[in-house]
Amino acid sequence: MKVTTTKSKNSESFYITMSYVNNEGKSTSKTIRKLGTLKELSQQLSTDRDGVLAWAKEQARMETQKYKKQNQAKTVLIPFHADRLLDYHQQKLFKGGYLFPQAVYYQLGLERICRKIRDKHHFHYDINAILSDLIYTRILHPCSKLASYQEVMDFLEPPSYEEHDVYRALDVLADECDLIQSEVYKNSNFVTRRMDGILYYDCTNYYFEIEQADGDKQYGKSKENRPNPIIQMGLFTDGKGIPLAFSLFPGNQNEQKSLKPLEQKVLTELGHEKFIYCCDAGLGSEANREFNHMGNRAFIVTQSIKKLPQEDREWALDPRGFKRLTDDEPVDRNQLDEQEDAGHVYYKDAPYTTKKLDQRLIITYSPKYAAYQKEIRRRQVERAEKMVASGKRKTERRNPNDPARFVGKLAVTQEGEKANIHYYLDEEKIAEEAKYDGLYAVCTDLLDDDVKEILKVSEGRWKIEECFRIMKTEFEARPAFVRLEKRIRAHFLICFLALLVYRLLEEKLGGAYTCEEILRTLKGMNFADVGEQGYMPLYKRERITDALHEVCGFRTDYQFITKQKMKEIQKKSKGRE
Repeated sequence: MKVTTTKSKNSESFYITMSYVNNEGKSTSKTIRKLGTLKELSQQLSTDRDGVLAWAKEQARMETQKYKKQNQAKTVLIPFHADRLLDYHQQKLFKGGYLFPQAVYYQLGLERICRKIRDKHHFHYDINAILSDLIYTRILHPCSKLASYQEVMDFLEPPSYEEHDVYRALDVLADECDLIQSEVYKNSNFVTRRMDGILYYDCTNYYFEIEQADGDKQYGKSKENRPNPIIQMGLFTDGKGIPLAFSLFPGNQNEQKSLKPLEQKVLTELGHEKFIYCCDAGLGSEANREFNHMGNRAFIVTQSIKKLPQEDREWALDPRGFKRLTDDEPVDRNQLDEQEDAGHVYYKDAPYTTKKLDQRLIITYSPKYAAYQKEIRRRQVERAEKMVASGKRKTERRNPNDPARFVGKLAVTQEGEKANIHYYLDEEKIAEEAKYDGLYAVCTDLLDDDVKEILKVSEGRWKIEECFRIMKTEFEARPAFVRLEKRIRAHFLICFLALLVYRLLEEKLGGAYTCEEILRTLKGMNFADVGEQGYMPLYKRERITDALHEVCGFRTDYQFITKQKMKEIQKKSKGRE
């Protein structure tokens, strides 16, 4: 450090400055301390300019010593011995990525919910630690419940419970599943603004690697075409795709019937009564539409054009009467150019009255979507032609998009002779499917709302579909390895809460990163233990790590972290300063 001066017309000022190299490798300087003007210092010290300068240099020397002392304290010297063996069973690598989901977990008030449950049941094990660890491992290292305990042993904070406590806690969590959902929904409103004026609903199923059906584990129509018993899940998310509530029901039950019980819980236990219900055609039965026509609710559901009454179906397929969505300009679908008009969407709407409801039927047409469907069918037709040429055709077609649907079968007989089987390409079937290329239908009881807004809501269904994808792939929710009904319920509660925590963290990051990027980063945030000294981060600092630290309110990307500093970080991740 050195003394620098600046002069103006009437005065001279003295400063202590320090030179350094910035992040871009350029030499620069900064002011450490302003000492004062020559006039002020001369009066204060009762000396001339030379005396002031000498005093200033002494101040600079003292500041230099102070700076060196402070930085020496921050400099960590770690002794290593080339001839010393490692100690037995001494762990050196720890996982720290859980600290970021932990920040969201505590913001959701799950610790307080667990405390309420503990006081109700009067058990002694730490159910908050068990639940939080099960959620973190489901996000970062999905595995069985007992294997999760071993995973947590590698966390910076070891488990504060015994292995046998895990299954005991699962039974309690199952009993309090509805309470947890209700409380965590209320608390989530303090974490983010819930877009719960729109609720998406969908169902999926999860298989068990067992042969015998039992309880809710029943044989049913598997989404993955597996021959195993399944259990089904109904899920509500808000307009952002953030989970709201879930329920489980038997694998052999019609999913249409799953809606009302769960929605009743949303209305009563969650206290949420005003929203637009949105789902696909499979969950948009007349009964479900009627149920969501009551009170302060409304519905927007997709509609199969093929299942419309003949008159409405003919109207939907008629190329006339369409308007361009952007400006309501009338168009004839037959006059559209596949290339020039590919970027536009066209629509027409009309009243649609069923036995009990006055609805609005909206038909949209997208040239881009039509071209996509046409190309897919072209490939399927090619495969169907190969089937015809080989004389081989599948006898069972579980997939409705199987190319075998385009292969017809004809039995040719001669009098007194055995019939010969002849396969042919069903051109009529191909032409019939082509009629629906690019078309999409929506039904709603919002009779006066803007078409653009209705379609925007309907298109948002991908968010809930993505939730199921994350649970099944990233969180490995299936196959489920628990067998007892209570523990199955607890397993999916943990998956639900893990999804909620992850989605909220994802939203905090502003949607700037993919699920794969976020999880890869969190899984890679490991730390080396260097004995009593502290920890050394073993991950790359990137924009995503900066973003995670920013939204969670703490940093772990120092070159070295003392034991005390790490304790402070852990406290901050739990909202305890």
